Amino acid sequence: MKVTRGYSDKAARPYPVGTIGNFDGHHRGHQALLQQVVETARKNEGTAVVLTFDPHPVKILAPHVDFRFLTDEREKLARFNQAGIDEVMLVEFTPTFASLTPDLFAEQVLAHGLGLKEIFVGQHFAFGHKRAGKIDDLRRFGERVGFIVHPTPPVTLDGGVVSSTRIRQLIMAGDMARASRLLGRPYALSGIVVPGEGRGRTLDCPTANVPLPPDRVTPADGIYASVTILGTDRHDSVTYIGNRPTFHGGVRGLEVSILDGQYDLYGHRITVELIDRIRGDARFESEEALSRQIVLDVESARQVLRRYHDRMET
Repeated sequence: MKVTRGYSDKAARPYPVGTIGNFDGHHRGHQALLQQVVETARKNEGTAVVLTFDPHPVKILAPHVDFRFLTDEREKLARFNQAGIDEVMLVEFTPTFASLTPDLFAEQVLAHGLGLKEIFVGQHFAFGHKRAGKIDDLRRFGERVGFIVHPTPPVTLDGGVVSSTRIRQLIMAGDMARASRLLGRPYALSGIVVPGEGRGRTLDCPTANVPLPPDRVTPADGIYASVTILGTDRHDSVTYIGNRPTFHGGVRGLEVSILDGQYDLYGHRITVELIDRIRGDARFESEEALSRQIVLDVESARQVLRRYHDRMET
């Protein structure tokens, strides 16, 4: 997959079929849209193209908003590649770019920059300055310059439209099972393992400590059944997110304990898939009380993970 900064050199792309968006989360709705782009490009021996933005428009248009992401750039590009996209164009979103009128956006970006033959967008797609351009405007412009517009209906699941906003809300509430259904995979956080305070070993539950990424959506505090990925290996695990109230609090972080086996993870990048929440965070009167609860949490995590693996195998 080719990654391009900007949008130019349209002559190098045979029959470009594209879509536009932020694609934060790469959820089931995004997956359905990208599948249509790829299938149409393949049918026409063309190029499947995605135009996305860096930074996210909200960082420019509303810099005061504490906006958190479902995916970082590394994961987003990897999932475009898995979907079969041929080229991703990362367009710098600036105040000047944001000021383009709908006509200028369609002309400069879609027609001249990308040279699109067909474009797939959500049926409520809006574009140009202050999102003034709507799907009918895009269709009229396409008829004039020669590209076909395909408005696509949203994907619905569990009684509502699959959207990044809805998924963020579920994750922040700790409802990882429903968030995973909308994403089409478990929600995951990645990071480099750093030294902790060593309390896990005294509790007979050694943990790997990962700082929570400041710009990522993080689940509600509590204990989660999880799968930890180290390189190509996957390990059942139990994960804690919180600030350790039993030990008088501190910096909020993520601590993961692999259920079977001992591993020296310091300095390694790991990815933690959060499968389901076992319980919320709590303050215990003593380390002994916490140790007893950890035994129960580990058994609960094993039960959740057995059911999860059984579902994956069917």
